[in-house]
Amino acid sequence: MDAVSSSTVSNASNAVPGTVQGAAATSVLRKSLDLQESNAAQLLQALPQPALASSGTLGTRLNVYA
Repeated sequence: MDAVSSSTVSNASNAVPGTVQGAAATSVLRKSLDLQESNAAQLLQALPQPALASSGTLGTRLNVYA
Protein backbone atom coordinates (compact mmCIF):
# COMPACT_ATOMS: atom_id res chain seq x y z
CA MET A 1 0.00 0.00 0.00
CA ASP A 2 1.53 3.30 -1.08
CA ALA A 3 1.08 6.43 0.94
CA VAL A 4 -0.21 9.58 -0.70
CA SER A 5 2.93 11.34 -1.87
CA SER A 6 3.84 14.70 -0.40
CA SER A 7 3.85 16.21 -3.88
CA THR A 8 0.21 15.16 -4.40
CA VAL A 9 -0.79 16.78 -1.12
CA SER A 10 1.31 19.86 -1.87
CA ASN A 11 -0.22 20.27 -5.33
CA ALA A 12 -3.74 19.98 -3.93
CA SER A 13 -2.94 22.43 -1.12
CA ASN A 14 -1.37 25.02 -3.42
CA ALA A 15 -3.99 24.76 -6.16
CA VAL A 16 -6.15 27.80 -6.72
CA PRO A 17 -9.80 26.96 -5.96
CA GLY A 18 -12.18 27.45 -8.87
CA THR A 19 -9.64 26.66 -11.57
CA VAL A 20 -9.30 23.59 -13.73
CA GLN A 21 -5.89 22.88 -12.20
CA GLY A 22 -7.32 23.21 -8.71
CA ALA A 23 -10.16 20.83 -9.50
CA ALA A 24 -7.77 18.33 -11.06
CA ALA A 25 -5.38 18.45 -8.09
CA THR A 26 -8.25 17.97 -5.65
CA SER A 27 -9.62 15.10 -7.74
CA VAL A 28 -6.25 13.33 -7.80
CA LEU A 29 -5.88 13.75 -4.03
CA ARG A 30 -9.41 12.46 -3.41
CA LYS A 31 -8.83 9.41 -5.62
CA SER A 32 -5.55 8.66 -3.82
CA LEU A 33 -7.22 8.88 -0.43
CA ASP A 34 -10.13 6.70 -1.59
CA LEU A 35 -7.66 4.08 -2.81
CA GLN A 36 -5.88 4.14 0.55
CA GLU A 37 -9.20 3.78 2.35
CA SER A 38 -10.10 0.79 0.22
CA ASN A 39 -6.73 -0.87 0.84
CA ALA A 40 -6.97 -0.28 4.59
CA ALA A 41 -10.49 -1.76 4.67
CA GLN A 42 -9.29 -4.86 2.83
CA LEU A 43 -6.42 -5.30 5.29
CA LEU A 44 -8.77 -4.97 8.27
CA GLN A 45 -11.19 -7.52 6.80
CA ALA A 46 -8.32 -9.96 6.28
CA LEU A 47 -7.43 -9.95 9.98
CA PRO A 48 -8.64 -13.03 11.85
CA GLN A 49 -11.19 -12.50 14.60
CA PRO A 50 -9.84 -13.51 18.01
CA ALA A 51 -11.52 -16.44 19.70
CA LEU A 52 -13.85 -15.53 22.52
CA ALA A 53 -13.14 -16.78 26.01
CA SER A 54 -15.52 -19.52 27.03
CA SER A 55 -14.39 -20.31 30.55
CA GLY A 56 -12.90 -18.54 33.54
CA THR A 57 -13.55 -15.07 34.87
CA LEU A 58 -11.45 -13.10 32.41
CA GLY A 59 -13.17 -12.13 29.16
CA THR A 60 -16.40 -14.06 29.63
CA ARG A 61 -18.65 -11.20 30.75
CA LEU A 62 -17.79 -8.32 28.46
CA ASN A 63 -16.87 -8.55 24.77
CA VAL A 64 -15.28 -5.31 23.50
CA TYR A 65 -13.36 -4.78 20.28
CA ALA A 66 -11.36 -1.62 19.65
